[in-house]
Amino acid sequence: MSGGASSPGRAVLIAQMTDIHVGFAPDERPEELNLTRFRATLARLLGGANRPDMLVLSGDITDHGDAESFAKTAELLADCPCPILPLVGNHDSRAGLLGAFPQVVPADGGFLHYVVEAPLGLRIICLDTLEEGRHGGAFCDARAAWLAARLAEAPDAPTLIFMHHPPVVAGIDWMDPAPGEPWMERLHEVLEGQHQVQAIHCGHLHRQIVTRFAGIPLGVTPSVAPLVAMDLSPIDKDAPDNRELITTEPPTYALHRWDGQALVSHYERVGDWQVLARFHAGLQPMIEGMFAERD
Repeated sequence: MSGGASSPGRAVLIAQMTDIHVGFAPDERPEELNLTRFRATLARLLGGANRPDMLVLSGDITDHGDAESFAKTAELLADCPCPILPLVGNHDSRAGLLGAFPQVVPADGGFLHYVVEAPLGLRIICLDTLEEGRHGGAFCDARAAWLAARLAEAPDAPTLIFMHHPPVVAGIDWMDPAPGEPWMERLHEVLEGQHQVQAIHCGHLHRQIVTRFAGIPLGVTPSVAPLVAMDLSPIDKDAPDNRELITTEPPTYALHRWDGQALVSHYERVGDWQVLARFHAGLQPMIEGMFAERD
């Protein structure tokens, strides 16, 4: 797959939306909540000042992996002005994703992983961490060999990796993998010492999380669908304790900015708020003073 072209002289903006969960409709509404949140997030992203050069959908695009939900998603994205890079999550299906996004070409073994050559020398690797019927991640020997080969063919190219499942224990007990799961160890072995990898960005946990994996910065982007509650206390599966699990915190997306030298990630919640200041003539001296400090 090939990336889109960026405007000369400016950084590349890679938007990331994750865990949209189209098709989850537990109550009676004119439009399901997750579609409403997705519309609002798209409107903010595509109608604002920060128009992206590409949009990554990092898995759990749908809630059941069905063709109808994927079709609804593709319809909302039909006018997206930039390339779309979809990943498969544990709620998705490979067949459903391929039907909605025919630009994705299955690799050997049927895995939906691929490489995008982005502007300003950045290489993007999208991984497939799905194991059918499993909530947690997977990364088998075949996928490990594929990733190792992709990294080996461009060892000096700045690289950004997207995947659905974070290969870490974050402390949200009911969502976390077990420590040291074999798939995480296998991925660690491939990535250790790969200094060209600038960052790994994931979804799945429905919260913003920052850590490191194999010495590489790793970020989790919050969901478009309702967020997982912030509770880091252990959970006993046999003792319901009435803890919060899911909240109506606003949908969030990420913008990853690559200027050819450094990768910086920004996160914005989507909602209604007031603008308290604009760049008008009265504030021009303040802005000029800030620029003067750079000289």
